[in-house]
Amino acid sequence: RSPSSSVFLLPPAAAPRRERTCRRRAESSDEASHLFDGMPPGEKVENAPPASGSDIIGTLPDHILHHLLSFLPVQAAVQTCVLARRWRHLWRSTTGLRIVGLDGAESVEDLRVFVDHVLILRERTDLDTVEMIFDECSDDEEVYVKLWTRFAVMSKVRALTLHIQAPPYLWFDVLPLVSRHLRTLDLEGLCVQLSFLDFAGCPALEDLKMNLCDISVEKISSRSLKHLSITKCCSDCELHVSTPGLVSLKLDDFTGTTPLLENMALLETAYVYIGDSCEDFCLNYDSGVYCGASNITCEKCDLFNDNCGSDLVLLGGISSAKHLKLISEFGKVWHSSLF
Repeated sequence: RSPSSSVFLLPPAAAPRRERTCRRRAESSDEASHLFDGMPPGEKVENAPPASGSDIIGTLPDHILHHLLSFLPVQAAVQTCVLARRWRHLWRSTTGLRIVGLDGAESVEDLRVFVDHVLILRERTDLDTVEMIFDECSDDEEVYVKLWTRFAVMSKVRALTLHIQAPPYLWFDVLPLVSRHLRTLDLEGLCVQLSFLDFAGCPALEDLKMNLCDISVEKISSRSLKHLSITKCCSDCELHVSTPGLVSLKLDDFTGTTPLLENMALLETAYVYIGDSCEDFCLNYDSGVYCGASNITCEKCDLFNDNCGSDLVLLGGISSAKHLKLISEFGKVWHSSLF
C-alpha cells in the first residue's frame, strides 16, 4: 500500500493462483452443464476405473451394474446418473425395467411422460424383464400401456408382468403375442379378448399366471406351456384350455363355467378349488336327487353328456396328476371319468 493512496497492490504470485482457480471453476461448470448429454456413438465404458477402498460397487463391470439397476424402479435407476461420471449412461442399458411408483403403484397418467422419455433415450438393448404395475388405468391411458407392452416384446423380453390393481379392467384386445423369447407372462386386472391367449407365436412360453382377470376368449392354447395359474378370474364363455405339455396347474375360485381341460399326460401337480362362484352345479341338488342317480337331467348337467368326451372336462384333464388337491363346495357337477 503506497503512503499517498488507498490502492492495495497484490503480490506477483497471487494473480496466477487466482487464474488457476477460475480455470478450475470453469471446467467444473462445463462438466456439470453436460451431465445429461448423450453418449457419443460407440463410446463404451467396459472396465471400471480404479476405485477407492470404500467404493466396492464402483469396481464392478458394467454388465453387472446394468443387472443391478434393473431391480430398481425406473425413476431411481435414472437418478443414479448423478452419482459419478461413469454412472451417467448406465441406466440406458439396464437388463430390466420396473415401471412402478417409487412409493408403491401409481396411475398410468402419473408415470406416462417420464416413461415415454425413458423409452426414447434407452439404448436398443434386449430386456430380460419388464414389470408394469399401476393402481389404475383409465380408458384414455390404455393406448400407452399397449405401446409399452409392444416395446417390451420388440426388446425380446423374457419375463413380462402387467398388473392393474384397481378396477375397472384394462381391456386388452390386441393381436396375439408373437415372441420367440417370452418365457413368463404374469397378468392381473386385465380383460383379455380376441385371440390374445393364443400362444402359437410364443414357442418358448413356459409360465402363465392370471389373477383377477376377465377372460373373454374361448381358448387358451400353448404347446410349450408348463405352468398355468388361474386365480380369482371370471369368464362369461366356455373356456377351453389346450396345454398338452403342462406340468403344474392351479385353478382357484373361478367365476363362471369351469374351464374345459384337454388331457394333460405330463401333469404332476394340480390344485383345483371350485367355490360358490362356479356356475357348474346340479339344478336338482336342492330336491335331493342328483342327475346321475336317475333319468332326471338339468341344463347344467347336459354339459357333461356323451357329446363331450372325458378328455375335455375338468376331471378328465387332471386325472393323470401325480399330486392332486381337489376342493369343491357342495352341489357342484363332477364327471365320473376321474374314478
